[in-house]
Amino acid sequence: MIIISACLAGTPCRWDGIAKPDKRIIEMVKAGKAIPVCPEQLGGLPTPRDPSEIANGRVISKKGTDVTAQFDKGAQIVLRLAKLFECKEAILKSRSPSCGSGKIYDGTFSGNLVSGDGITARLLKDNGITVHTEEDNILSGE
Repeated sequence: MIIISACLAGTPCRWDGIAKPDKRIIEMVKAGKAIPVCPEQLGGLPTPRDPSEIANGRVISKKGTDVTAQFDKGAQIVLRLAKLFECKEAILKSRSPSCGSGKIYDGTFSGNLVSGDGITARLLKDNGITVHTEEDNILSGE
């Protein structure tokens, strides 16, 4: 069993209220191999919501609201679920301030990417869970 970003499984839960469905991930969920989660919703944020980025260790919305507490809460809930279902891997939405792994936006809302991890991705990694994104070759079999 693995953790999957719910937006990749077709749930319209991204900040803009849409999904980013990936057929490969949807099939994993249908087969009972994956658990879809949205850390931002689990942390109490609405959908749609203002876009957010990580700046100076805090998650800040484009309107300037500090939403770090909600991102942290959602990450903790995802970690609890991962432990409950004994998940060793996750496939999360690339570049997200929650789920991004390896590259995230730089906090200026300019579209620039920097090395780093989203709040949930970092917590999962710190707890021994391997984190991939939908862009990794793990799904294509390459």
